[in-house]
Amino acid sequence: MATHRTGPWKKPAPQSSERAKLTPESIAWARARANAAGRRYPNLVDNMAAARRQRAAAPGSEADHP
Repeated sequence: MATHRTGPWKKPAPQSSERAKLTPESIAWARARANAAGRRYPNLVDNMAAARRQRAAAPGSEADHP
């Protein structure tokens, strides 16, 4: 039996101050991900994945520290 998870569009936005504008590289990555999935433009999930990837690649992020 599959577990049901609440979609991100049904949850309230987080109150953290970590919100950052996507860079042109992240936007291009989200567009490529949407294109690979057969969508004409990125949706919320593509943009969230691009933001997560951008935060992980940022200097001083937790991904840089073992």
